[in-house]
Amino acid sequence: MTNDDSLPPRRRAPQLDWPRLSLWLGLFALLGPALWNGFPIVFFDTAGYIRRVLDWDLEPGRSFFYGLFLFVTSGGWFSFWGPVLAQAAATLWLIHLLLRVQGVGIRDWPLRQVTGIVAVGLSALTGISWYVAQLMPDILLPLLVLCFWLLSFRWDDLDWRERACVAAIGLLALMSHMSSMALASGLVLTIAVAKGLDRWRGWGLNPRILPAAVLLALSVVAMPTLHMALIGKPGFTPGGPVFIFGRLVQDGLAQRYLADHCPDPTIKLCAYKDSLPATADDFIWHKNSPFVAIGGWDSAGPELSRLVAGIVATYPGAFLSTALAATADQIAMVQTGDGLDEWQDVTRWVFRALMPEGQNQAFTTARQQQKQTTQALFDGLNMVHVPVAHLSGLGLILVVLWGLRTGRRDLAALALFVLIALIGNAFINGALSNPHDRYQSRIVWLATLVVGMAGMLASQSMARRR
Repeated sequence: MTNDDSLPPRRRAPQLDWPRLSLWLGLFALLGPALWNGFPIVFFDTAGYIRRVLDWDLEPGRSFFYGLFLFVTSGGWFSFWGPVLAQAAATLWLIHLLLRVQGVGIRDWPLRQVTGIVAVGLSALTGISWYVAQLMPDILLPLLVLCFWLLSFRWDDLDWRERACVAAIGLLALMSHMSSMALASGLVLTIAVAKGLDRWRGWGLNPRILPAAVLLALSVVAMPTLHMALIGKPGFTPGGPVFIFGRLVQDGLAQRYLADHCPDPTIKLCAYKDSLPATADDFIWHKNSPFVAIGGWDSAGPELSRLVAGIVATYPGAFLSTALAATADQIAMVQTGDGLDEWQDVTRWVFRALMPEGQNQAFTTARQQQKQTTQALFDGLNMVHVPVAHLSGLGLILVVLWGLRTGRRDLAALALFVLIALIGNAFINGALSNPHDRYQSRIVWLATLVVGMAGMLASQSMARRR
């Protein structure tokens, strides 16, 4: 007979750490397009950000500081997986913080597990992963909205380390694109109005205006100061008036103004008043554009600034109406994949001529460079992404009403804050530049996140009443 005491104890089957596994799945989902591609996704503008560090100079519309971010997080161009990993980690962490401070959960599941599930869901239903996985500052704009909400409305729910990290992400977003500064200005004003209403109505939200205002002021001071210290050129990232004038060309106001004021020896563009292109993109980027003919980025800016001021002063009503129309168009334009299946010639040249050979090889063999990011691919994704985006935008209004009705004023305020951010983003990029799908699709996932959070909170409330 066998003595049972002499037998070794049975080993228990290893238990899966579901919360940690869920977080990893969420991270992989956010990096999904880059993992599928075999290399981070690039855009035409990616080359400009890389060149800021290589040339150590400024360029219109391309932040020197996002170029520094790419350089540092890639280990000095050692691996471009570094930047997208940093973007994915920041996105996942801010979503985690938002879920925690708003008290969102699923049954008895750990919050980390819920965070991973939410990240996977957003990656499936929206275009968030295509911006996280892209060597562009686009994902930082919606992260700025989350940072401002957390610092202004949830300050007391964060410890000092969390506040510092949230502020650092927000400052990076502010320094990475001028549209972020513009949106931040509107959000600071929104927080100030919310503070006044909260005092008047006694809602108990207690928003703090100082953290967001200080971050914005710091970026406004730091950008020109650091440009001067590092490059020897004070000022902000150049190019703003050119983009506004491009929109006026697209809407026909530039042609109208030139027809009414030419000939004028002080306006070089008079020579081309009958040959202006039909779109802003053709005016700004086409190599044979009248913009290039009058000096392009090097010297045409002052004239275009004067023309923009003249158009606004001469046709204020038309300028306002076309701005509102462009804003409305921008709100509706939410397709994923804008510009990712088109020409990337400059970015290809930068990797071929200026990057280490290993990075060029990895870049060249990626699916995107093999022309596999096709319109058919994005048409399939947009069968889901577009209706989800539109329904989420409408859902924000319902969340505001539901939050007020049920006493969840914090959730109603969050939904309204995101709605204002969406409208502000549409105005900044539609009216002050020209509408493009990527401008709105990069931020609209915030609406899906908030609507999904409201659904989980409603389920929690129903479960407690049973």
